[in-house]
Order: sequence, then C-alpha cells, then structure tokens
Amino acid sequence: MIRKADVLPRSATCMQIHNPYASSPQGQWLKGNLHTHSTRSDGNHDIQDVIRMYADAGYDFLMMSDHDVFTTTDDYASLDNCGLALIPGNEITAAGPHILHVDADRLVEPHADRQAVIDDINAGQGFAILNHPNWFAEFNHCPHSNLKAWQGHAGLEIYNGVIGRLEGSPYATDHWDRLLGHGRCAWGYAHDDFHNLEAGDMGLGWNMVKADDRSVEAIVQSLREGNFYPSTGVTIASIQMKDQRIRIEAPHAQRIVALRDTAKRIAVVDDPVIDIEVPEDARYIRFECWGSGEQFAWTQPFRITRDEGHTNHVDG
Repeated sequence: MIRKADVLPRSATCMQIHNPYASSPQGQWLKGNLHTHSTRSDGNHDIQDVIRMYADAGYDFLMMSDHDVFTTTDDYASLDNCGLALIPGNEITAAGPHILHVDADRLVEPHADRQAVIDDINAGQGFAILNHPNWFAEFNHCPHSNLKAWQGHAGLEIYNGVIGRLEGSPYATDHWDRLLGHGRCAWGYAHDDFHNLEAGDMGLGWNMVKADDRSVEAIVQSLREGNFYPSTGVTIASIQMKDQRIRIEAPHAQRIVALRDTAKRIAVVDDPVIDIEVPEDARYIRFECWGSGEQFAWTQPFRITRDEGHTNHVDG
C-alpha cells in the first residue's frame, strides 16, 4: 500500500522507501532450508531420511538441492513429506560457481557462462541464488566481479553453514553490501548446505518466510519478493515501517545494528528494539540482530529511490 506523507516543494526530490515486508501483513512465519543434499549426490543420508530429520527439527519447508540432480514434484510425490512443503530444485555445480535453482521446472544445463545459466533459470518458473561466494582459502569461490556482472539472480547466500567447517568464510555480507551499494536489488539467504547430520550440518542457518499460507506457491512468492529474513538463531518478532521510520523488535537480541549504503553503521543499540528514521540521503537501510554466541538475524534491505515531484511516498 502506498501512503501519502508530507507534500514537498515542486523542486524537491521525493524519497520512496521500498519495504519488502509490506506484503502478507497477516501472514505466518515459516522456517525452511533451500540448500540440502542427500545420497542422490554427495550427501550421507537418503532423501526420505533428510525430509524426516528436518520435519522432526520443526521446519516448515525444504528444498532438496543435490548437485546437478533435479528433484521434481513427482520425486516428492513418491515420498512422505512429513508435513513439509517440498520445493523442487537443484544446485547447478558443474563447470563454475554454484547456483541454487529454486522452484525449478527442469534441469538447466550447467553452462560455464553462468549468466547463461541464470538466463535459462529465468526463462522458466524458478529463480537463482548464488552460493557461498567466500568459500575456499582465497575466499573466492565466486569473486565479486562475477556477482556484480551477473544480472537476474534473486540474491546470494549471506550465510552458508557448511563452509564453517571448510576453508573460507560462511559469511558473505561484504559482497551483499557492495551489491546493494551499487543499487542492485539482492536478497540475502541463509542455509545449512546440509550433507551430514553427524558432522553437525543441520540447524546452522535458515530462512523465516512470511507467507499467506503453507503452500509451495506462497512460500516461493515470499522468497522471490524478499518477504523473509535469514537467521542463525535470532528471531525477529516485528518489522514495522511508518512514514520514514523503521522499527525492529527481536526479543532475544542483545544488540541491533542499522546499516546504510556500503555497510556504514548509523545506529547501534544494545537492546532488543530499534526505531530509526531513514536518512534522506541513504540508498538502502538494513538491520542486523545479534544474539548470544554466533546467533544472528538479518533483515532484507529497505531500498530507497528518489523521483522529482510533489509528494514523498513510502511503501508500507
């Protein structure tokens, strides 16, 4: 919904804040993982066992993303879904940096030209997520030049749990902020990259999606539109925007940080609630909620655009 705020002089630039959480205001929060492997590729567990383990852990949705193996709706139909919404997909791995194909409708050829892969994904019903860019000793599984050059992907993994036991970093908020600073719309995702329960691969990172219902269609729509937040343990209870103010409530957070433009901190509170006014000259605002240990939650960016005109608008 667009709400009219203050009337500005004719020559003024109008700021418009794009709120990714404006849709599904009465929706329910659902927990899920999109990066999951089984014995169909290099995982240690049968696909049915993986589904059962995630259901037992309290998840609401799951996508099997075996390497260059397309898990279809027909594959799921032959299994017990254990109450989970199961999303078709795969991880495109061969010949280049890894890409998740979410809500896939077919197996996409793993072109060495990853822009061609993304284009093929977008020609169907699914969307692309760029995986663990800071994997490897040189933190260069997917260099930033590629992330910046490739167009049409939904975003990237800002946290990939399995990289925590490999070389590199599981975190990629550095790449995220650089993309956002260049004006790109890129959502941040958190995933287990599950391979082996005994290695501790489950429950490391997940996405909390606000959806109208528990269907695959509703969940995928919210994942496309940014109506979710990635987490490694912190729960966000409320994300509210009114006029030019944003308020975040995360009951168990010990600190909340507001960042703008290439990760510049504009507010830090050691409190479970933050309420700030969006600076007139910001390009985006996002929030990090810090809990105990290595527990975090990240909001999606509130992108800010400006138009010449009479009225300042806010998406809310």
